[in-house]
Amino acid sequence: METERSAERSAERSARWSGRVVGRGRRDDPPEEAIRTVTGRRFAFCGAELAAVYVVADQDRELHLAELTGNRGVLYGLPAVLAVAGHSPAANAFRSGRPLWLTPKELAAFIEEDPHHVPARNRAGDPQSPARISLGALPLGHGDQELGCLVVAGEVGDGFSADDRSLLELYADQVAAGLETVAARLAGRTSPQAHLGQSLVPHQGGAFILELSTGRMEAHAHVLELLGLPPEEFDGQVETLLACAVPDDMPALMAIVEPDRLASAGQQLAFRIRRPNGELRWLGLRCRVEVAPDGTPQRVLGVVADATYLRPSADEVSLVQRLSATLAGAATIREVSRLVVAALREPLGASRVAVGELEAERLIVTALDPPEPDAWPEVWRSEWRSEWPDVPLGDLPTLRSAMRGGHMGLWPPGADLEPGLQGVGPGGLAVLPLPAEGRMAGVCLVGWDAQHRFGPEERSLLTVTAGLAGQALVRAHALDAGHELATMLQRSLLPRKLPELPGGVAVARYLPATAGLEVGGDWYDVIPLSDGHVAFVIGDVQGHSAGAATIMGQMRTAVRAYAVEGHPPDVVVARANLLLVGMETDLFATCAYVDLDMEEGIARVVRAGHLPPVLRRPDGTAEEMAVEGGPPLGVLADAEFPMTEVGLAPGTLLVLLTDGLVESARLPLEEGMRRVCEVLAAADPQAAGGVADDLVFGVGRRDDDVAVLLLRYDGTRGRPKRSHWAVWRLPTAVMHARRFAARTLRSWGVDEELDAALLVVSELVTNAIAHTQGEVGMDLTLSADRLRIAVNDASPRSPVKPVSVSWESTGGRGLLIVQATTMAWGSVPLSGGKQVWAEIPLHRALDRPAQPRPLL
Repeated sequence: METERSAERSAERSARWSGRVVGRGRRDDPPEEAIRTVTGRRFAFCGAELAAVYVVADQDRELHLAELTGNRGVLYGLPAVLAVAGHSPAANAFRSGRPLWLTPKELAAFIEEDPHHVPARNRAGDPQSPARISLGALPLGHGDQELGCLVVAGEVGDGFSADDRSLLELYADQVAAGLETVAARLAGRTSPQAHLGQSLVPHQGGAFILELSTGRMEAHAHVLELLGLPPEEFDGQVETLLACAVPDDMPALMAIVEPDRLASAGQQLAFRIRRPNGELRWLGLRCRVEVAPDGTPQRVLGVVADATYLRPSADEVSLVQRLSATLAGAATIREVSRLVVAALREPLGASRVAVGELEAERLIVTALDPPEPDAWPEVWRSEWRSEWPDVPLGDLPTLRSAMRGGHMGLWPPGADLEPGLQGVGPGGLAVLPLPAEGRMAGVCLVGWDAQHRFGPEERSLLTVTAGLAGQALVRAHALDAGHELATMLQRSLLPRKLPELPGGVAVARYLPATAGLEVGGDWYDVIPLSDGHVAFVIGDVQGHSAGAATIMGQMRTAVRAYAVEGHPPDVVVARANLLLVGMETDLFATCAYVDLDMEEGIARVVRAGHLPPVLRRPDGTAEEMAVEGGPPLGVLADAEFPMTEVGLAPGTLLVLLTDGLVESARLPLEEGMRRVCEVLAAADPQAAGGVADDLVFGVGRRDDDVAVLLLRYDGTRGRPKRSHWAVWRLPTAVMHARRFAARTLRSWGVDEELDAALLVVSELVTNAIAHTQGEVGMDLTLSADRLRIAVNDASPRSPVKPVSVSWESTGGRGLLIVQATTMAWGSVPLSGGKQVWAEIPLHRALDRPAQPRPLL
C-alpha cells in the first residue's frame, strides 16, 4: 500500500514539474503559443507558472514590484506597490517572516475580502470566476537582511504539495542570494542604476529530489540543461551529475549530508561545473536534508540555478590580473610568498595569512602576516627558529591530509581541528594547496578571528590565487636553485632545537639577509658539557654565499667537537683557528665562545674578532662585557686568544650577537650597541623569548644576517662543593687518595654513602695508576642530590668493562664493582687524556629513587 502511494506521489510530482525528467525520458514539448510576459521569459517551476519579486522600499514601508515573469494568464492585476502594513499575501508573509501558502479556496477568500490588493483569475474577462489557482508568498531575506517577497502562482487545484513547497522555499532563497549580491555590488556607488543588469528570478535552473538510500535522483530538465547533459543520457543516478563538478568543489558537495554539517535552507553552496564543451560555469545550490527519527539523512531536496552573478566582478578580475603580473616578475620564493600574502589578507579581511613550502615532511614558512610570533599558535612559536617558523606536518594532520588530497579545504567556525590550525583561524580557516606541474609546491593558510562564512567570490579568488602562486613558486625555484640549495644547507647546519638547561633558559633568533643571495655564514650553538658546564657559541663567516654557509657548518662542527673533548675555551678557539687556516679558502670567521659553569655562575669568555657579549644584570643595568679579544679565525696560525673570567649572578641575561643586528650602512656600530643595551635594560628578564624578539624587532631590510643567542641564568638550587687531589705515583697512592676523600666527605656531612664512595675511589685511582702514565688527578663534587667522583689521567684510551670474569681472574672486576655501587658512570675525553666519573645518589636528599643519567 505504501509503495502504491509512493508511486502515485511520484507520478503527481512528474505531472506538476513542467519539463522534469525522471531517469531516462524525454523533455515535455514546449507550449504551442509563447505567452508574452514582463520579462519576455517563460517560467515553470514545481507547479508555479508565474513569479513576481517585490523589493522593500520607502524606508521599509512599501513593497515595489521589481520583476514579473511567467504566464500572465494565470493572474492579472498584480499591484505595482503594496503597503507593508496592508492586507495582502505578500505583505502578510513579509511581516511575519514565514511563507504563506493559499489553496484556491483560501485565495478566493482573500479576493472576496480585498479585491484591490489580491490579483484574480483572468479568463474570459471575468476577474471573479472560480479558478484552480494556488498562490505562495515567500519572504526574501532573514533577520536584519529583509529584502522583499517572492510571489508564485500556478494551476494547482489542491494547493502546492509539501515537496513543492520546500523546493519553492529553496528557490526563494536563490532569489534572495541574487538580490544580496546585487545590493553588495551596488553599495557605495553614487551613479544612478537604471537597470540591475541581471534577472532577479533565476530562470535557468531546476529542482531535484535525491533518495540517499538508493542514489536515485529525480531531476528537473533545466538541471540537465545547466550541466549540458542530454535527457536521454541521464540514468537517474546522482553519480552521473556529480561527475560534472570541478574536483576542487567535490568535497563541499559531499559534505552537505555529513551529520555535523546538514544543509539548511538558509545556506547556499556555490560550485563549478565543467560542461561537455569545456565551458566552466558557476551554479548555486540550495538544499534541505530530510532525516529519519534517528538522525540518519534520508532525502535531499535541492534547487540548482545558474549563478552568473558569482562571476568575478571587475574589481576582482583586476586584482587577479595585478597579482599575475607581479608574480611574473618575482624571482625568489620569499618574494612570491610576500606577494601572495599581500594579495589575500586585505581583500579577504583575514586575520592571518601564511605561505609555506613543503620540505621533508615539514612546512617551511616563507612569508606570513602578521609577523609577530604572539599572533600565531603555540606549536608555531615553539618552532620559531629563524625569521619564520617551520612546523612538522606530523603536528598538523589535517593540513597533511589536505596536501595529499590536493584540494582546497574550508573549515567553518568551531571546526574540530588540531590547536596548531584552530588557532590560525578560530572564526574560519581556508587551506589552499598550491599545485604546479603535477605536484604540491606549497600551501597557503588564511584564517579569520571573527566568525566568517565563505562566499562564492572568495572561493573563486582563493582558487585562482592558488594556481598562480603554485606556478610562481616553481618558477622561482628554477630561477633561484642555487639560493635554495644554500638556504637548505644553512638551515640544516643550524641547531634545530636548543637543549633544556639546568639553571637557565637559552633562546635564539636568526634572520637571513634580505639583500643579495640572502645566505650567509652566521651560526650559533649551545653545547652541554660535563660537570654542569654549558658552552655558548656564536660566529660569523665572511661573505654571503653557499661557500660561506659551508664554512659555517664546518666551523660549528669543529667547535662542538673540540668543546665536547673537554678542552678549555682558549684551546677550543685556537684549534678552530688552526683548522680554518689549513682549509683551502680565503674566507675568515669571527667567533665568541662562553664556557659557563651553571652551578657556580662562572663564565670563561674567549673572543676571536667578534663583538663582545652584552650583560643585563639583575639590577637592570646593561653593558658590554669587557673581554680582551684576539684576531678573527683563519688569519694567523700562531694567534693567541686570551680568556676572561666573569661571575654571573642569578637573574643575569647573557646576550651573544652578530654585527648584522647592530651595524649597517645606516647604523654606526656604537649606536647599535647602545640600542641593544637600552632594550635589555627595559626588558622583562622572565620572558627570555620576548627579550630576544624585542632585540630583533624593527630590523628592516638587512644587508647582513642577524643572529642572537640569549641566556637567562637562573642558577641552581645550591652551589656544589668541590675539591681536587693530585694523586702521587707511590705504592701508597690509593691509601692517600682514600684518606683525602674520607676527610673531605666527612667535612661535607656525607656519612651514609662514605663506604661506597671510598670503594669507588679505590677502584678508579687503582685503574689510573696501573694502566696509564703521567699525572693523575681526582675531583670530588657534592651537589644537592648526588656525589660525583672523577679521576683524570693522561691516556686517551677509554676503560672497557669485561664481558665476563671467572672466579680465577685476578683483574677486571674494578669496573663491575663501580657499576654495581654507583647510580651511573662513564668516560669522557679530556684535553690530552680522559676522565672516568661515577655518581652516587644521596638518599637523604631524595624523596624518590634517583633516575640514572645517561652515560656520556
